[in-house]
Amino acid sequence: MTLSLFDQFLSPVVCWIPLVAIAIALPWILFPSPTTRWVNNRSLTSQNWFLSQATSQIFLPINLPGHKWALLLSSLLIFLVTMNTAGLLPYTFTPTYQLSINMGLAGALWMGVVILGMRTQPTHSLGHLLPEGAPALLTPVLVIIETISLFIRPIALGVRLTANLTAGHLLIQLTSTATLAMLTIMPLTAIFTGILLFLLALLEAAVALIQAYVLVLLLSPYLQENV
Repeated sequence: MTLSLFDQFLSPVVCWIPLVAIAIALPWILFPSPTTRWVNNRSLTSQNWFLSQATSQIFLPINLPGHKWALLLSSLLIFLVTMNTAGLLPYTFTPTYQLSINMGLAGALWMGVVILGMRTQPTHSLGHLLPEGAPALLTPVLVIIETISLFIRPIALGVRLTANLTAGHLLIQLTSTATLAMLTIMPLTAIFTGILLFLLALLEAAVALIQAYVLVLLLSPYLQENV
C-alpha cells in the first residue's frame, strides 16, 4: 500500500530514457510568445499582467542593483507555476515533486546569491553572521549558529516545496481511493467524499501557485542581504 501511494512520484522511463527532460521542456512551448502587434491577445495580456504584478511584489524590498535578477526570478516563477499546476492533471509527471530537482534549484540560486555577495561586498555579507550589539563572549557561538542557519536556507526552500506538494497529492489519492471504494457500498457517503475531493483539488491548485510564489519570494531577502 505504501509503495503504491508513492509510485506517482517516480520518474517515468520509456526505453531506458527518463522523461524528466521532456517534462521540463514541454511546458515552455505552451506559453504564448511576444508579437509585434499593437494589440496583444488575451492570453499574452494575462501573462504580462501576471508577470508584472508578481515581479513588482518580489522586488519591492530589493534595492536597484538587485533588479538585475528580475528576468531570472520571473523565469523561475513561471517554471514553478507551470510544473506545479501540470502535476494536477491525470497521468502527468511533475519534476518539482522530486526533492533532488527542488534542492538543485534552491541550492544553485542560493549559492549564486552568496557568491555574488562575497565578490561585491564581502564585509557586508560576512557581517550578517554576527548580529549587531552581540556580547563578545557569545561571538563564536553566534557565528557558528548563523553559519549553520545560512547553509540550512536552501534545504528549507527545497523541502518546503516538496513536502507541501507531496502531502496534497497523497491526500487527494487517499480521498479518491476511499470515494471509489465506497461508491457501491455507501453511495451517500461517497457523494460527500466526492465533494471533499473536489475541494481538495481546488486547494491543491491554490497550493501549487502559492508555493511557487513563496519560493521565489523567499529568495528576495537573501538577494537583499548580498546585493
